[in-house]
Amino acid sequence: MRLSEDDSHALAGAPAAPTYLEDGTTVMSWLNTRDHKRVGVMFLVSVILFFFLGGLFALLIRFKLLQPGPFFLDALGYNRMFTLHGVVMIFLFLIPSIPSAFGNFVLPLMLGARDVAFPRLNLFSYYLYLAGAVLAILAMIQGGADTGWTFYTPYSSTTATQVLPVLLGVFILGFSSILTGLNFIVTVHTLRAPGLSWMRLPLFVWGIYGTSIIQVLATPVIGITVLIVAVERVGGFGLFDPARGGDPVLFQHMFWFYSHPAVYIMVLPGMGVISETVAAFSRKNPFGYKAIAMSSLGIAFVGFFTWGHHMFVAGQSTFNAGAFGILSMFVGVFTAIKVFNWVGTMYRGAISFKTPFAYICGFLYFIVFGGMTGVALATTSLDIHWHDTYFVVAHFHFIMVGASVMAFLAALHYWFPKMFGRMYPEGWGLVAASLIILGFNATFIPQF
Repeated sequence: MRLSEDDSHALAGAPAAPTYLEDGTTVMSWLNTRDHKRVGVMFLVSVILFFFLGGLFALLIRFKLLQPGPFFLDALGYNRMFTLHGVVMIFLFLIPSIPSAFGNFVLPLMLGARDVAFPRLNLFSYYLYLAGAVLAILAMIQGGADTGWTFYTPYSSTTATQVLPVLLGVFILGFSSILTGLNFIVTVHTLRAPGLSWMRLPLFVWGIYGTSIIQVLATPVIGITVLIVAVERVGGFGLFDPARGGDPVLFQHMFWFYSHPAVYIMVLPGMGVISETVAAFSRKNPFGYKAIAMSSLGIAFVGFFTWGHHMFVAGQSTFNAGAFGILSMFVGVFTAIKVFNWVGTMYRGAISFKTPFAYICGFLYFIVFGGMTGVALATTSLDIHWHDTYFVVAHFHFIMVGASVMAFLAALHYWFPKMFGRMYPEGWGLVAASLIILGFNATFIPQF
């Protein structure tokens, strides 16, 4: 129906519809919201708070290491601080940061959907995340666990520290991750706008889609694993305790079957962010769209078959070690495909060197450098000597913190105007990017 001239003037003079930030400004309007944008912002605020908290624990660890002996923290206190840092950074920041915050906000908008497939479930997943986080941190404050974030048995089954509530917190966090992944998969399959075929999806959507598959398939394994450890502590179950006929290596297999795919839960969304932003700031269409999209699924698939490279010194056979090493290197092929196409996108592009692009450059450096050290660690003969050394610590942080945080900060600056209706100070953004990249290298390069 055509609008009359009077109707057009009336519409032109009508007040603009309130934004999601203005549509209900009370605390309860946020806590009861089913708007994917508000849920995304609540996740964003939460993960940033936990990021600062985990970073504070890292500073305390480095402060303790300034001097040997019982300086500032005794041995038990150091182990508790180490565990707290790992649990907060991995389970409360790195895993949910990009999928739960930016995925929630941007994914439905990119698909042309009004919201995610299950809005109430989306809000419920946030409260599960918050409940698991509070339980884990309170347990740490009230005594804490000293097992490290890996909770290796049989020590985690027998230590007198507060392991049980931390395990239950991780278990609850796993449910939040599963529900978020399931919600995104259903959203991508059922709520795409008419004409938006699979090969026309934004590359960020492909990254979130591959991540969601990992979340749904791998997270139940860690849930079962930590639940068994909890049962061992309460009832003396003994599945992982050699004193009761159990096998602690079985725990390692179950833990790393989740925890290596979890690496891609942390990195794959960041790759989606880089695919999206590098095209925007190169002012070109993505080079090699299909290759980037399919490599996201390739990483998600092959990532399930590489967990054994964490266990080269755990007594596995030579054949298994070789197979896991080759498969681990194969993951690098998919990552190399992405890097090649990102560089191809930038080639002869009209590059705009803004703050997000500075973080893109940082991401490329960290993912290539960290990836090369990962290929070295996938070589059994080298890994046996480097196992439990600072080389592994540096590799881990180059990928988990360097690459993932670069992508997170690129996304934060890229979508900040979209999310909050205002611009960040560009000059200070570039200064911060420079300091973060230089400081990170000064911290971890010497560890190689």
